[in-house]
Amino acid sequence: MLRFKILASVVPLILAGMFGRSELASAARPCVTFGETSVQIAATPWQAQLHVSFTDDPARATVRVQIVDSAEAADFAYVDDADGIEASVCNVTAATRFVAIAESASTADPVIYLSQDGNADYRIYVRSNQFTPREAAALLVGARGAPAHMATAAL
Repeated sequence: MLRFKILASVVPLILAGMFGRSELASAARPCVTFGETSVQIAATPWQAQLHVSFTDDPARATVRVQIVDSAEAADFAYVDDADGIEASVCNVTAATRFVAIAESASTADPVIYLSQDGNADYRIYVRSNQFTPREAAALLVGARGAPAHMATAAL
């Protein structure tokens, strides 16, 4: 009977440890390096220095990002499906900036309109097994900031 009580008290701890460890050992968050700084999608909203959101209405956007079909036409191209990609290329340091994708827009944060139409502030090309065009757009805006017209529009 004592063995059963010990087993019953240990099983929840083992399960909690497995679930806790799976979060810590999960795949790396999307991240890019620009010069000496790396920008990474935050695992939690409170970890981020910048929050971005997305809209389907170009009139509400403060940043327009176009998805292009070739790396040559892009301001930011990310291709990670080649052999030999190093997993440690984007190390998290004290200088790492974290970006979170918010569900709702804030007046102080960039609102991104992602489309394949022209008239964009930035152009991206993404062929990735690790992250989506939305995450790539968030990383680009996190690294480069909002274009000049957003800063003047906020004043």
